[in-house]
Amino acid sequence: MATKKQNGEEHQHHENEVICFTSHGRETCIHVSQLEHIFKRGTTREVSSWTIMKIMGEFTQGFDFLKRFKKSISIMGSARMGLEHQIYQEATDLAFKLAKAGFAVITGGGPGIMEAANKGAFEAGGQSLGLNIKLPKEQTQNAYTTASLDFSYFFARRTALSYAAEAYIFFPGGFGTLDEFFEIITLVQTHKIKRIPIFLVGSDFWNPLDEFIREHLLRIHQTIIRGDLDLYVVTDDEDTIIEGIRKAPISDGVPHHRISRLPN
Repeated sequence: MATKKQNGEEHQHHENEVICFTSHGRETCIHVSQLEHIFKRGTTREVSSWTIMKIMGEFTQGFDFLKRFKKSISIMGSARMGLEHQIYQEATDLAFKLAKAGFAVITGGGPGIMEAANKGAFEAGGQSLGLNIKLPKEQTQNAYTTASLDFSYFFARRTALSYAAEAYIFFPGGFGTLDEFFEIITLVQTHKIKRIPIFLVGSDFWNPLDEFIREHLLRIHQTIIRGDLDLYVVTDDEDTIIEGIRKAPISDGVPHHRISRLPN
């Protein structure tokens, strides 16, 4: 829970809320979990106007950028899996087929699996989009995007990656990929975004995690319900993925988050 002083009393925000405010006639929304990152460290917790403006700009630019593309698929995966990995070629092939089917392919814009997916969409003559994060090491924009946007904040980039997509596809990855997977699956589980296909590609990588979820979260500790296991599919079959995406409804271009507004 996050708290805010309102009329002298502590106001609690639900962990899945998005806080919205208006500046110069434009509304900007921020996930409540990110409020801590907006305030300066210190006893007064003063708001940095420059930080607020940068965050507003990234959300606005990200939404304006993505709403140009009616049908899109977000593909996530490791930045460290290059041409020498078989999964790189698998990501390229899948993205190629998705682009041929008329979907814009969205990635984090970096190397590894992101590059592979952008490469496949690019070679198919489709829309290959990159939402790149600015990092001091490792993350550089790959050469296979037809349109791209740079972000300074992970949470703004992650929100953009989840914005109005028709499906999420996760290839093997590290902490960042796992963070993105659990963020998306939590939003779907709690009905903060609509139910859409979520595919985990690379069964040798994902099956141990799936077994952990089934054994520990469901059977032993009951921290999820059995129906939650249906929120994602572990598969290596391209036809299963493409058919599942084709059967899913097209998004309306609006992010489906729970909204609250800061009091005036």
